Amino acid sequence: MAPGALESEGVSGCGGDPALSAPQGMRLPQAPFRSPALAALDAVARALLAPGSWALNRLLDLRPTTAERRRRRPCAWCRGCAARAVAGPVLAVLLLLSLPLTALGLLLWLPLQAARSPFLYQHTAAAPAEPWDLRQPRTFTFVSANLCLLPSGLAKFSNLGQTPQRAADIARRLVPAPPDPGSDRAGLVEPRHRGANGYGGTLSTERGVALEMPEVEAPLTEPEPPMAEPEPPVREPEPPVTEPEPPLTEPEPPLTEPEPPLSERFPPAADVLCLQEVFDGAAAACLRRRLGRVFPHVISEVGTGGLRRGRLRLLGSGLFLASRFPVLAAAFRSFPNGAREDAMADKGLLMVQVQLGSARHRRIVGYVGCTHLQAPAGDGAVRDAQLTLALRWLQRFQQEQERSGDLVAFDVLCGDLNFDNCSRGDQLNQRHRLFELYQDPCRQGPGQDEPWAIGTLLNYLEIYEEPVSTPEKMKRTLSSPGGRCRFLAGPILASGLPDASFPAPCRGRRLDYAVFRAAAAADVAAVSFITRLATCSDHLPVALSLHVGPGAP
Repeated sequence: MAPGALESEGVSGCGGDPALSAPQGMRLPQAPFRSPALAALDAVARALLAPGSWALNRLLDLRPTTAERRRRRPCAWCRGCAARAVAGPVLAVLLLLSLPLTALGLLLWLPLQAARSPFLYQHTAAAPAEPWDLRQPRTFTFVSANLCLLPSGLAKFSNLGQTPQRAADIARRLVPAPPDPGSDRAGLVEPRHRGANGYGGTLSTERGVALEMPEVEAPLTEPEPPMAEPEPPVREPEPPVTEPEPPLTEPEPPLTEPEPPLSERFPPAADVLCLQEVFDGAAAACLRRRLGRVFPHVISEVGTGGLRRGRLRLLGSGLFLASRFPVLAAAFRSFPNGAREDAMADKGLLMVQVQLGSARHRRIVGYVGCTHLQAPAGDGAVRDAQLTLALRWLQRFQQEQERSGDLVAFDVLCGDLNFDNCSRGDQLNQRHRLFELYQDPCRQGPGQDEPWAIGTLLNYLEIYEEPVSTPEKMKRTLSSPGGRCRFLAGPILASGLPDASFPAPCRGRRLDYAVFRAAAAADVAAVSFITRLATCSDHLPVALSLHVGPGAP
């Protein structure tokens, strides 16, 4: 397929020799429009839309968050109510007055979206891909995070606001800090091997990995059965000797839940960041500037607005990807079946191929997908179809980008899938074929997670409470069953209502995933749930570290 044909479908790639040469990245779109004239028209359209967008955002932004309510004293609260009572009508009038400009701006903006690039690529000079000694293992780390960076007025519906300030704070927290030898092994919790079938149904029987469990697990002495079998011999005269029994029944209650792998910071060695809900343009620019200092390759402003299949899309996909490795090719596909409020965003799947190095004059590449599925709880069938499309697109993208002799080190899919593996309302999605092809380290099988896995969706009304107000406090709080029960969103029914019959202990809804399809000798090195974004988002980021080699890929 010719490069031009690829680009018309939202796919961009790098030409040239596929072996040792470093990709130039110049074929990936670095501006929204190829033509300066179209870019100028887009600027005019946005200027016409600005007054109405500003008035609507400010009107929605009058709704206070729980933190803003708490900070105000009674008298200040009364003044705030009075100010909102005055500002509301004024902003509503300004919104009405701006409607003619908004209509004109939309008429200009909508057709331009058909010519807009499906994403923007930013890169800084990087060293050429180095040769890779296949006898030496390497570890690659991926982070997935939903940032809820919508315009402030819309973010208020998730009890988050002040998007410009939050974006700057998140950008600062996302930039990896230098490793601290005394803490958390670089922000990841390392696993230990525990033999075949370590995870249960989803991993192959060739190798299994388990996260580090608390010391409680070790005393579960499986070799002890032989001690229980000698019961028939001699000691019949002392029938109900209940003295030795307590040790057998005592350990049962202490079988407490394994401590979840929580970290207060992002792993400093993260190779790829997959972010969702970066809808706000100014927030995306802030992230690009800050992350660009550490990650030479950034893809942002993914997805376009406009009229699609008779529906008006006012927002992009919100997807954002930052990589330490050169991007050889990238593609974006938008879901055709978005429903209700989600149909106003161009949600879809971003796919990239990165070059990791070379060996014996052959490229070593990796594939990463980043996605965000339909959100409303009752839309399991919509999500199911989106997952099926995503698998098809991933396979096609990899087939199109494959070059003779390529060695594939990893194939990872990250994102907010908007369903969990415990709620009865999500049973359809829990059994999707995705989990037959990709391995989820946190999952034992449909409806059953590993005992150390916890939810990633916070109870949005509680995100400013003192016990979860800092990364350190949140880590300490979510390490306890009571803390998880209060501050993590609980399982739901198909209607979206809380499932009151769900058996305790509740470990929360895990909506954020980092799954992988094992290529060659890839194995799980570590998994972590990250509390670094306390008070900045209503989701916990997740990190997955894969160990590749030796002898791989």
